[in-house]
Amino acid sequence: MTPTLPGLLYLGLSVGLGTQVQAGILPKPTLWAEPGPLVTWNSPVTIWCQGALWAQEFHLVKEGRQIPWYQLRPLEDRVTAKFSIQYMTQVYAGRYRCYYISPIGESQPSDALELVVTGAHSKAALSALPSPVVASGGNVTLQCGSWHRYDRFILTKEGEHKSSWTLDTQRHPDGQTRALFPVGPVTPSHRGTFRCYGYFRDKPQVWSEPSDPLELLVSGGSGKPSLLTPQGHVMASGQSLTLQCRSAISYDRFALAKEGAWDLRQCPAWQPQAGLSQAHFPLGQVSSHPGGRYRCYGGHNLSSLWSAPSDPLDILVAGWFPATPSLSQQPGPSVAAGQNVTLLCRSWVPMDTFLLSKEGAAHPPLRLRSQPQAGQNQAQFSMGPVTSAHGGTYRCYGSLTRDPYLLSQPSQPLELVVSGGSQDQPSPHGLRPPQGPPMVPEPSDRGLSGLRPAAAPPPLPPLPTSTPTPGSGQMQEVRGCRPRARGQRPAEQLQPSRRRPGPEPLCCPEGHTV
Repeated sequence: MTPTLPGLLYLGLSVGLGTQVQAGILPKPTLWAEPGPLVTWNSPVTIWCQGALWAQEFHLVKEGRQIPWYQLRPLEDRVTAKFSIQYMTQVYAGRYRCYYISPIGESQPSDALELVVTGAHSKAALSALPSPVVASGGNVTLQCGSWHRYDRFILTKEGEHKSSWTLDTQRHPDGQTRALFPVGPVTPSHRGTFRCYGYFRDKPQVWSEPSDPLELLVSGGSGKPSLLTPQGHVMASGQSLTLQCRSAISYDRFALAKEGAWDLRQCPAWQPQAGLSQAHFPLGQVSSHPGGRYRCYGGHNLSSLWSAPSDPLDILVAGWFPATPSLSQQPGPSVAAGQNVTLLCRSWVPMDTFLLSKEGAAHPPLRLRSQPQAGQNQAQFSMGPVTSAHGGTYRCYGSLTRDPYLLSQPSQPLELVVSGGSQDQPSPHGLRPPQGPPMVPEPSDRGLSGLRPAAAPPPLPPLPTSTPTPGSGQMQEVRGCRPRARGQRPAEQLQPSRRRPGPEPLCCPEGHTV
């Protein structure tokens, strides 16, 4: 009998596949997941396995199991199989491979697919140190941390080609676990949205909820603005705080960043007079949330780049813990012009640092490490030769290293009286600056290109237990503002503003946009 055409085709295909099997090159299948390998808890996911023609059966194997997880017939195209999971949980998390059975043998297994479930644990917190706006060529550290004792953190970057980096956590004395991801030198390619997750070593495919998104932005190095506070550097709990960002450059918008925070506040610029631009950022009533180090940036509507950062502005909150130091003068009660004088700040309650503030001074308080003396902690602030400009009202405060922006109650005011002499302008506060450590340790700037583990992380401010809100409680709706959608890119959310002299526009609170 003469063979039919289908029979000849089948015979030829079988011989061809048989030759491949004998040579050990039967094509291995391809395995992938839709919508992706990171699946939110209780969400559906589809696993696809694509093999060769005439596959009769597909097997899906999960690592750690001796028998196939699923066995399915191919679809109508005879080369793919569809494995559906309706509700993703940690039961389905793991590493998968697939293979297929053909008339002439069994294929090699596919490459591994790692299927991860997210949302199994509470989310971590992601922040940028010192700021999410980084100058081109500069360095930044992304800190992921949590009160949960995760073994590892994963940092992910969104984009066409998603990237991720994994670091072991470091346990801190306060009970938090953290990991530091240095980035730099920064280029425009580093710009993007980052999130981090935590997981335990025994379940590497079971991750926490994602952190809130952090937008990393690159500044273009144009003229830096100035950041000011009309209320002074030391605030009492309950006072209302507003920060002013201004520049001689006609910027269209300004952004305010708090060191260690994950988000930016943005405001359209206004012009108090021709050639000047500024914005006011109301932070509400002072609490532990506004205390910290701030910088601001200027931007133009037609560019995604920000200016160079302003000089840092430290906001300190007094009265956070009940200790009250004492302040005395040696010699006293008055001092003649040209002499030296020492202001002595003491406390029976242990303090790591003392600060001396002069009423009405534009400069930040001077900070000295405390020294033990006769059962007390103290610091000696020396000044001189004094002039009448040194005269004024002084107060001192104590602080602890773990919360450098939260201060004790103020001491009783001390009036320094200088007799005779001129009005020569002294150095800040009229004090001789001591040689010592800076007020707040800065993160390491030794990061090289890309991301890599930090060798010796510096002391860092503690992580918040939850996302703070400004003021005393509920977020107030501001006319012209709307709640910002989660993940919205702050660099692109401002519409072109019409800058003109006139009344200052309302500035949006944190988490809102114009």
